[in-house]
Amino acid sequence: MGISFKRLLFLGHRWLGIVLCAFFAMWFVSGVVMMYVGYPKLTEAERLGHLPALQPGAPLLGPQQALAMAGIDGPLKELRLAAASGGEPVYLAQPAGAKGTAAIAVDARSGARLALTDQARAMASAAAFAGPGVGAHYLGPVDEDAFTHSRGLDGHRPLHRVQLADPEHTLLYVSGRTGEVVRDAPRTERLWNYAGAWIHWLYPLRGTVFEPYWADIVNWLAIAGTLMVLGGASVGILRWRLRAPYRSGSRSPYPGALMRWHHIGGLLFGVVTASWIFSGLMSMNPWRVFDGGAAPLRMQALEGAALLPSARDAAPAALLAAAGPGIRELKWTRVLGDTMVLAQSAAGAPLVLDSQSGRPAAVDGAALLDAARTLLPHPVAKVERLDAYDLYYYSRDAHSMTGGAGKPLPVWRIAFADPHQSWVYVDPHTGALVGRSDRHKRQSRWLFAMLHSWDWLPLLERRPLWDVLMLAFSLGGAVLSVTGVVIGWRRLGRKLRAARNTP
Repeated sequence: MGISFKRLLFLGHRWLGIVLCAFFAMWFVSGVVMMYVGYPKLTEAERLGHLPALQPGAPLLGPQQALAMAGIDGPLKELRLAAASGGEPVYLAQPAGAKGTAAIAVDARSGARLALTDQARAMASAAAFAGPGVGAHYLGPVDEDAFTHSRGLDGHRPLHRVQLADPEHTLLYVSGRTGEVVRDAPRTERLWNYAGAWIHWLYPLRGTVFEPYWADIVNWLAIAGTLMVLGGASVGILRWRLRAPYRSGSRSPYPGALMRWHHIGGLLFGVVTASWIFSGLMSMNPWRVFDGGAAPLRMQALEGAALLPSARDAAPAALLAAAGPGIRELKWTRVLGDTMVLAQSAAGAPLVLDSQSGRPAAVDGAALLDAARTLLPHPVAKVERLDAYDLYYYSRDAHSMTGGAGKPLPVWRIAFADPHQSWVYVDPHTGALVGRSDRHKRQSRWLFAMLHSWDWLPLLERRPLWDVLMLAFSLGGAVLSVTGVVIGWRRLGRKLRAARNTP
């Protein structure tokens, strides 16, 4: 006689639970840590805040002259000037078409292309980042370690590690290509990460023989876990007596306190547990399910011709004099066929300057909107000006997985009537494209960010309500998981003892 579906459901939940509940308990505990301490990153605000201010009187070469002396004469994807390498002003140029590589660092005084970062330059960059009076100790180069698994750092490897003697015991990672500080990790953040993101994302598997299979391991654990929780919820409902209680007077058939806690906990927290495991799977974009294949944007509509420095560009001294003191970075960009310079201080929106005259400039809002309408070869369905965040364009705390990136306001949101239902976000102040979304990415927003971290503005704007709910459900999920671990291993122990005693 074959096993009935009901029996198969019971057995599947039981044996999957023995394996997976330990992962669930770990995910719930580490998830609580991640609510308040994220994986180390260098946010834009931190980067700008630690950059030395550019000195208006410094004798710096113009961008066209410096790049020509360094042998860089093609169109550029990006060009910045900052005291970012060894504490000295450098041009950071990324040629057009270069993907996944660090920029080329060019000395802004001599026009010399800087060689790969050595110990001396790494230490000088760390000293400039830390500020005066802070000691530093060189720890050596590393290709990748527990705090640098991010793929965004690939173009900067190998990384130089420098330990600061500041109160936070900050560990700095310096680009081996440009000499920029690309990551900071205070000791408290590092320690909490071992109980947070590092274990939550199964990073112990990274850098081992399991590295090629890491994504598949995470995906299949999440799939098996989701099925196990849904199966357990079904078992819990089948065993719960709604009409008449069991002989014990309880609605649950289990006499032991541990089993009863697990049964009731599953009924109370099974749905949210399943949603968190499933949304964790969605965070991995498994098998690229959220890659809709939307056509690339026609950026020339916003930018015009590619960025190419000209001999007519104003000298950095003129730009810095017009921008005023405290400028950390100059960034050359193309807007509607003109070259503009964004003069960025340590905080706030950048000042927009004309690249040739050096005078403050304003982006033509009507022309920008007209150009943005042609980013895709499809009709525009709707144009909105967002003066406040909404469900799809919002900011999170810097430590969170999706936080730390600038989300300026106001922005224009242009919705296209294309097959992918594309939306683009354009900053009217700088003329920059600050975001793109389509139907698949909005689905990802709901299936990952909404389900996993409850990124719902009415909750995020009413903290500590968000904290209370997240902590309460996390505690419930942890109790459900820990009781499952104990129950499962007790049963497994009995099975093993019985097998040893069988002749």
